Amino acid sequence: MNEQALLSFYRSLDRSFFVGDNYKVLAHYDSPLPIGYEQTISQPSLVYEMTRLLSPEKDSRVLEIGTGSGYQTALLAEFAAEVYTVERIEPLSEKARQRLAALGYGNIFFRTADGSSGWEEKAPFDRIMVTAAAGTRPVGLIDQLSANGRMVVPVGPPSVQDLLLITRDAQGNLSEKNLGQVRFVEMVGDYGWRF
Repeated sequence: MNEQALLSFYRSLDRSFFVGDNYKVLAHYDSPLPIGYEQTISQPSLVYEMTRLLSPEKDSRVLEIGTGSGYQTALLAEFAAEVYTVERIEPLSEKARQRLAALGYGNIFFRTADGSSGWEEKAPFDRIMVTAAAGTRPVGLIDQLSANGRMVVPVGPPSVQDLLLITRDAQGNLSEKNLGQVRFVEMVGDYGWRF
């Protein structure tokens, strides 16, 4: 991916468009903000970094687990061919759908469901972005990653997680890199916290 193009788009994307009226004045701060239903929009620098690490290409089919406000979805949709985004909370999914339609994106497909199951009938995916923390490595999602695919996922207990970059090579072999510590809301479902 063209990192300069990503940085330019990231700087141009108005984060205040993706938060409620009570938080618009805070949208320019590099910090998480509530979006309702005990969910958050991540700090912009982390959204940018996770997108850079995922490195979607213009022909990539991307699975996103956790649509949330749609902010991360917009960054993915700008640089990928298709984004399949799954959100378990229907009002958040619908609001994100409205926002992203207003921005003119026609390459995003929405589903309201338990994200831990991914979107099997559309698999495999070239890229998988997970924006909720798994208690253990989400094997079911990893199984939906294509050859030469990349996945970014936070894994660990509620207090703090490791941000992992999981890649699959052309022969199907998996490798993993720890990118540092983060803190996300829980991925509810098969890979939720059981500590």
